[in-house]
Amino acid sequence: MASYQTTKKPPLSRVKVRPNLTGYERTRKTFRFTDVYKELDWLPDGGLNKAHECIDRHANGASANKPAMIWEGKNGEQERYTFADMKRETGKFANVLRGLGVGRGDRVFTFLDRIPEHYFAVFGILKAGAIAGPLFSAFGPDPVRDRLLDSGAKVLVTSPELRGRIAHIFKDLPELKHVIIVNKLGRDKTPIAPTDLRYEELMAKASAEFKTDNTSMFDYSIMHYTSGTTGKPKGAVHRHMAIVQQYITGKWVLDLHPDDIYWCTADPGWVTGTSYGMLAPWSNGVTQLIYEGGIRASTWYELVQRHKVTVWYTAPTAVRMLMRSGTRVTSQYDLSSLRYINSVGEPLNPEAIVWGLEAFKQAIHDNWWQTETGAILIANYAFQEVRHGSMGRPLPGIEAAILDRSYNPLPPGQQGYLAIRPGWPSMFHTYWNNADMYNSKFKKGWYITGDEARVDEDGFFWFVGRADDVINTAGHLVGPFEVESALIEHPAVAEAGVIGKPDPIAMEVVKAFVALKDGYEPTDRLRQELLRFAREKLSAGVAPREIDFVKSLPKTRSSKIMRRLLKARELGLPEGDTSTLEEE
Repeated sequence: MASYQTTKKPPLSRVKVRPNLTGYERTRKTFRFTDVYKELDWLPDGGLNKAHECIDRHANGASANKPAMIWEGKNGEQERYTFADMKRETGKFANVLRGLGVGRGDRVFTFLDRIPEHYFAVFGILKAGAIAGPLFSAFGPDPVRDRLLDSGAKVLVTSPELRGRIAHIFKDLPELKHVIIVNKLGRDKTPIAPTDLRYEELMAKASAEFKTDNTSMFDYSIMHYTSGTTGKPKGAVHRHMAIVQQYITGKWVLDLHPDDIYWCTADPGWVTGTSYGMLAPWSNGVTQLIYEGGIRASTWYELVQRHKVTVWYTAPTAVRMLMRSGTRVTSQYDLSSLRYINSVGEPLNPEAIVWGLEAFKQAIHDNWWQTETGAILIANYAFQEVRHGSMGRPLPGIEAAILDRSYNPLPPGQQGYLAIRPGWPSMFHTYWNNADMYNSKFKKGWYITGDEARVDEDGFFWFVGRADDVINTAGHLVGPFEVESALIEHPAVAEAGVIGKPDPIAMEVVKAFVALKDGYEPTDRLRQELLRFAREKLSAGVAPREIDFVKSLPKTRSSKIMRRLLKARELGLPEGDTSTLEEE
């Protein structure tokens, strides 16, 4: 890799540009991802390993005693770990796995809450050259079984409580050889099965010295399962090369500085919680806050105040939940340490950006990527204006386009398929055991994301909806997100989900499902008021024709509204895969 010649370029956040964004254009046209290779710390034998980039290269240098993890439990417990501590614990776990016969390419899954051992385990897996499969701790037995069975997982790391939830699935998993139970300091008093292994006992006997497996940039590293409208979840597999893009997006999109205190609220069982709750921040050597508990406005603001969080990465659903508490609550805390806020998961409603300006005195920066992309591809950057409702502009080195139904590029202003030119470092390499499905995602030299969008004359991309969510009413394409954004601007509306309902004349009409804020009653009068409000906001052709009130909207466990489930229930159709459905 030393043969690459490059000129080191400043992070985008440091590039001073005029409103015409000439600085962005200059960087975009000259940047190549190979420029980043010299910034990485290659293994002695020329390999690349995510754990080495995130942990050992800092522990082996001047940052050895710098805090890497500030962990706070849901009951107020606190633990701190330096990069040297992280190297020791991850090295021990890598030795534990080697002792169990785990080698390169073996699948090792974690099914744990947001506790320090979860992070030690994932990086220990990567050091051993195995493939890590983080699972969301709120999963029930069926989604865990489906993923372990499909992947042929050899080892599962879990806790007594979570093991009890899935105990009956083990008979269906012939390739699962070992179950390791984490019960640090008696956090859980549930007894373990005789065949299980105790994490604490294994770690006590393991050496902290471990030579990281000399994985190449092309070796598999992490597997995330993603659900579609039909069939079982698909295992999107990423390579160690992905760290190149996770590192650079941490610097350019999240604007991480060496002295930052960073907080990503995503669970490590989801791609955001690994790419931006582990890999991006620690490859950039920053200190990260990890909170075990759930969403509560006063608690979250207290965490920001107490730990002086500077960069915050969260999700639109979380922002909307914070909005319910209003700015009165934010005014009770000192949030002045926050200098940069990002959001991901689904598009951020424009009114949420406006609320962020009032609550935090700064814009919330939206960005776009997917499980399959592995890292951010399109973003609103710290140096540029935020256009309310826009996903932003592509990362330098990324070619994005809007395609028509024949997969040909469309000009600015027209709506079509959002597509990315393959070859970015964090691109998934396959769907595990499903090559046909993987190949179906590529058309005419483009990766077809499954999203509908448009791009304006300045290169800002605007999300419309999932391709199978877009509503065709009387020949007009209507994006659910646009209608939902309008509805939640009404003071009575907490959340809204929009679908296309079949109509014999118009093909489809827009139907909305609305969850109300506390203090509002679902009356016919309010329904008519909302219909009138939406027509005034959107026009009669785009606004909902029907509104149903619901207590809550079906969401994935990563907080995305499941519009396809709303549609299936409305039409009496099969619901398909619901393994990622949040309990309603």
